[in-house]
Amino acid sequence: MDFSLSEEQQQLREEVRRFAENEIEPVATEHDTEETYPHEVMDKAAEMGLLGAHFPMEYGGVDYSPLENALMIEELFAVDPGIALCITSAGFGAEAIIEYGTEDQKERFLPPVTEGESVMGAAISEPDVGSDVSSVSTRAEKDGDEWVINGNKMWITNGSVGDYFVVVCETDSHAEDRYAGFSQIVVEADRDGFEADKITGKLGIRASDTAELILDDVRVPEENLVGTRGMGFLQLMQFFDETRTAVAAQGVGIAKGACERALEYAQEREQFDRSISEFQAIQHKLADMHIRTEAARNLTYKSAWSVENESGQLTALASMAKEYGSRVATDCADEAVQIYGGAGFVNDHDVERLYRDSKITQIYEGTTEIQKNIVARELLGKGF
Repeated sequence: MDFSLSEEQQQLREEVRRFAENEIEPVATEHDTEETYPHEVMDKAAEMGLLGAHFPMEYGGVDYSPLENALMIEELFAVDPGIALCITSAGFGAEAIIEYGTEDQKERFLPPVTEGESVMGAAISEPDVGSDVSSVSTRAEKDGDEWVINGNKMWITNGSVGDYFVVVCETDSHAEDRYAGFSQIVVEADRDGFEADKITGKLGIRASDTAELILDDVRVPEENLVGTRGMGFLQLMQFFDETRTAVAAQGVGIAKGACERALEYAQEREQFDRSISEFQAIQHKLADMHIRTEAARNLTYKSAWSVENESGQLTALASMAKEYGSRVATDCADEAVQIYGGAGFVNDHDVERLYRDSKITQIYEGTTEIQKNIVARELLGKGF
């Protein structure tokens, strides 16, 4: 077993961290407070090749491996999760196009993302549909050579700034299998009948855009169908192992950021005529934070390795990594605030923001409870 990073991977980690500290950190509080999308940072991220970095090279990407993608995510999220999510989700939904899309779809929708000209998103959840994706009610009906789409999508990342979305729709309502009859269709935001309503007042990741999408008789050409009609649900499920590994990396990044800040502050802050890092209670907190972060990191890297090598353990590993990584993120952010004391309760210090941002990792891409269900199903079904 080789746990070392290659020279190129180590360089990637250092360059991404340098970018985050130079370009993201100075504006992070501003975008969090004002709930604004960081367009200027996104332009710089495009120049660095960070947008759609996992896309194949022929479509403008860098073709990062799952592990390299996890390294990039970890370093960005350690500095600021909100803007980091903007960067790492610029090509959200592209996995379906890369795997199942036509050559025309790949050429139309992928290069503009890596060039920083467009942002895309995946429209899955609805006002009444969260964990139970098979209950999606957004409907797409065929009318000649067009699809006519009606429905609402909720909690959509990049919703009001995105240029096109991979929308999960019901296309065959009479399908006998509850998991059949769904399709993925690309919908451009400039189509008649498409409306995005930005959601504000979020607990965290405020720089990242979130919106409700309203589709009212939106017409798109039949060639916008991604892959095979009626196979959308199964297509979608295949990518959750990869996206959940990415969320695990987000959690590791947040935990890492919390550990770094807590360690530095504990050595600077003095009480009773000594640094608080000299008190055993604080030392134990720091030790626990770093131990759990390292454990989450190794689980996440193993999951990323399994994505690339198609391990039979992947589904369980991805859910384990996502559940544990997100839990470690929230726990470490909590402990960091505790170590900062009152200073950590205001946004003068960004542990306050890490604390708020961490919670979403336990919700999106499948809640903590769903991850435990998946792990149990894998254990009971075939063991591990």
